Amino acid sequence: MKALMASPRHGEWVSVGSGPGRFDAWVVYPERPDKAPVVVLIHEIFGLTDWARAVADAYAAEGFLVIAPDFLSGKAPDGKGGSAALGPDASRGAIAKLDPAEITAKLDAAARWATSQPSATSAYGVVGFCWGGGISYGWATTQPGLKASVGFYGTAPAKQALGSIQAPVLALYGGADARVTSTMAPFRDEMSRLGKQYESEVYEGAGHAFLRQQDGMNGANLKAAQQGWPRSVAFLKSALEAKKLSALSTSTSGDGLLVTAVSDECDDCCCDDTIGASSSVARIP
Repeated sequence: MKALMASPRHGEWVSVGSGPGRFDAWVVYPERPDKAPVVVLIHEIFGLTDWARAVADAYAAEGFLVIAPDFLSGKAPDGKGGSAALGPDASRGAIAKLDPAEITAKLDAAARWATSQPSATSAYGVVGFCWGGGISYGWATTQPGLKASVGFYGTAPAKQALGSIQAPVLALYGGADARVTSTMAPFRDEMSRLGKQYESEVYEGAGHAFLRQQDGMNGANLKAAQQGWPRSVAFLKSALEAKKLSALSTSTSGDGLLVTAVSDECDDCCCDDTIGASSSVARIP
């Protein structure tokens, strides 16, 4: 939360849509003189936490207008609250019950809302983490207008759905995260067979959720974060702003980029249970 309060960029909660399909989203605007491409950010299985909102701010620091939908809007027991009201543990269970069609509808609505802003261009991409990483690939199978799909440690879509992907895909994995990383080779091979644009990287020794848990795995997570973050930024800029990857710096933004949590390693889930309690800003030199 301190990182969000200290950010020079304008961030705000917005309500998107109406009726049963309405949802809340966190939006951060970049500081730039021209219109910005849009990045839709998909949170982890623990809902739209302060960490996810801080990452949205970090992408905005790179020049994107970022919208992060709360997919758990209205899922709290009172029928009104979302991720914050549920908390990390209850969010896990609520996400497991989400209707895939509802997720896709909210992603489409988020993209429409963001690209309709006066300060935005019509180009949009997506980045997701953990559960959100898998959803970012899944959305690429249904949304032909998507210009880029980036997934951090997300599981691959069904093989039969890959033929409909039109956006270039970047998939980033931890080498010590076999549960997820084992889905990479079939994904890569089928995308290659189909002639789709696909890039992937497995960071040796890094665990699941390495972008958040940068202090884990004896330094491997930090190294993966230092390499994976600028690669994701360069990929999105290349796809959304037509800039060459070779012309982009691989250094991080001056604001620092990530939020890390001190925690035990994940087992069969996506991220650490203590995310809401122990998150803090980390600067990557």
